[in-house]
Amino acid sequence: MDFGLFAPTANPFSTPEWLQALGRGAEELGVHSLWVPEHVVLFDDYASRYPYSADGRIPAPPGSGMLEPFTTLSFLAACTSTVRLGTAICLLPQRNPVYAAKEVATLDWLSNGRVDFGIGVGWLKEEFEVVNVPWERRGARTDEYLEVMKALWCEDPSSYQGEIYTLPPCNMHPKPLQAPHPPLHMGGESDAALRRVARTGQGWFTFNRLPAEVPEGLERLDRALEAAGRDRSEVTVTVCPYFNGCTPEMVEQYAEAGVDQVVALVFAMTAEDMAPALDQLRPCVERARSLSS
Repeated sequence: MDFGLFAPTANPFSTPEWLQALGRGAEELGVHSLWVPEHVVLFDDYASRYPYSADGRIPAPPGSGMLEPFTTLSFLAACTSTVRLGTAICLLPQRNPVYAAKEVATLDWLSNGRVDFGIGVGWLKEEFEVVNVPWERRGARTDEYLEVMKALWCEDPSSYQGEIYTLPPCNMHPKPLQAPHPPLHMGGESDAALRRVARTGQGWFTFNRLPAEVPEGLERLDRALEAAGRDRSEVTVTVCPYFNGCTPEMVEQYAEAGVDQVVALVFAMTAEDMAPALDQLRPCVERARSLSS
C-alpha cells in the first residue's frame, strides 16, 4: 500500500513558500506521490454538474483558481528528489496533444523519471467552450491524443493517422526517462473511463470513493480488464477520499478492498500550516507502510 497527497493548488494560498513546504514536508513524511488538479478557468455560473459533490458545484470560492499543473509539478520537482509527481487530473482533450506530450516528457526528464500522468475527459462543458474545443466526442479525442503522445514518446520519427488527429512524421526530444513512457492513470467513475483503463492504462484514479464503495468499482474494472485480455495485476488502483478525510483505519480498509494507493487531501491554508497538516497524516503514512512490509 502506497500513500500519496492531493494538493488543491488554488490561489491565493498556493504560494511558492506553500509549495516548497509541501514538497519538502512530503519527502520528510515519506509519502509516495504528490498529485495536483487542473482547471484553466472557473465560472460564477455554469450548467455543468460537478460529479464529486452532492450539489453539483465545485468547492471553489469566488476569486480562486488553480495553478497550471505542469508548471506546478516542475516547481515541485525542483523542491524534491524522490516523491512521484502526478496530475489528478489533466484534462487532456482540452489540450494540444503534441504540447502535452512535450510537457510530460520535459517534466519526466527534469524530475529524473518521477511522473505519473493522470488523465480525464472533463466534466465542465463551459471550460471546453472557453478553450474552443468541441465538447462532443471528447472521449474519442482523448483516446486519439493518447496515441499521438505515445508515438511522440516511443517512436523516432513519430507519426499517427487518426480520424480526429494526424501527426506527420516528426522528431520529439527529449523522450521521457521512464520506458516506454510515464504510467497513464485514468480518472473517472464511468464504464467508459474503466474501459479506457483496460485498453491503455497502467492505473485507475478514483475520486471521492469510500472503502465500502471500492468493491463495486473494482468489479466493473475487472470486467473491463477481462474483456481487454488483461487483469488487475497490470493496473495500479489509486483512491482519493477527498473531503471525507483519512484515518489509519480507512487506509487498512482500502487495502483490504484491493486498493494499491491512497491519496489524501492536504488541508493547509498557509506555508506555516503545512507541517502540522502533514503531521496529522503521519499515522496514515505509517499504517500504509506497515501494510507494505
